[in-house]
Amino acid sequence: MLQRTLRSLCLVLSLAALLAGPGSAVGAPACDRPFTLALHDHGLLYDSQTGEGIDRDIADALARRSGCKFNVSLMPRARIWQLIEAGLLDFSLSGIRNDARDRFAGFAWYFSNKYHLLVRKDAGVASLADFDRNPALKLGVIRSFRYSATANTLVDKLDSQGRVSHATTLAALYQVLLDNRLQAMIIEPFDYPALQNDRIRTHTMVMEFDDPPVPHGLIMSRKSVSPEQQQAWRALVDAMRADGTVTRIFEKYFKPELARQLTQF
Repeated sequence: MLQRTLRSLCLVLSLAALLAGPGSAVGAPACDRPFTLALHDHGLLYDSQTGEGIDRDIADALARRSGCKFNVSLMPRARIWQLIEAGLLDFSLSGIRNDARDRFAGFAWYFSNKYHLLVRKDAGVASLADFDRNPALKLGVIRSFRYSATANTLVDKLDSQGRVSHATTLAALYQVLLDNRLQAMIIEPFDYPALQNDRIRTHTMVMEFDDPPVPHGLIMSRKSVSPEQQQAWRALVDAMRADGTVTRIFEKYFKPELARQLTQF
C-alpha cells in the first residue's frame, strides 16, 4: 500500500511539473519541428487492417497533450529499432529496455505486462523444461522482439540450437503454429483475441513464465531527442498515467480490472 501511494505521489508531482510550464524544472515538450513516430502491427496494440489500437490511441493522446505534430507510419519492429538507433526515427511505442537498447534509446513507461508461452497440445509438453529438452520442438518469435528474463533465456538458448523461427508478423507465426512447423510462440495480453479463434484454441494451451511484469513505454531516440526533451516527454507520459488517460485507453480494449492491472504499476 505504501509503495502504491508513493508511486501515485510521484506521478502527481510529474503532472504538476508538466503543467507548470517552461519555467519549471521539467518543461513541456518543444514542438519546434514535426516528429516521426512508427507503429508496428501487433494485435490490440495496433491493427493495420482497421488502423486502430492502443498505441494508435496513445500516439493521438501524445499529440493532443503536447500540441506537437507527429508523422505516424507503420513499420516492422526490427526496422523501427534500427531507425531509432540511427536517429532517423524520433519515437515508437510499447518498447522494452535492455542494456543494448539503453545505449541509443530512452523510455517513458505507460504499461507493464507478463509473457506466456502458447504451446501446441500435441507437443507433449507439461512444463517449460519439457519444451527446452526436446530437440524436435521449435519456437516462433517476432524478429527483434525481446521478452521477460526467463523467456529471453529460452529464446536465446533455442536460437543457438537452430530451434527458433523468426517472422515479421503475429499472423505468420499463428499460421506456421497451426501447420505444426513450430510448436510454440510467446504471447502477451495484446494477442489474446487471436486465442478465441477456434483452430488456435483447439490446438493450443497457455503456459506461464515465472517472471514479473515487464515495463513497456514510449521509445525515444537518443540521437534525435535531447536528454532535456526526453525528460519533458517522460513527464507528459507520467501525467497521462496520473490523470487516468492511459487507463481509459486500455479500458477500450480490456476489461477494467485487467486494464488497471496493466497500467497501474
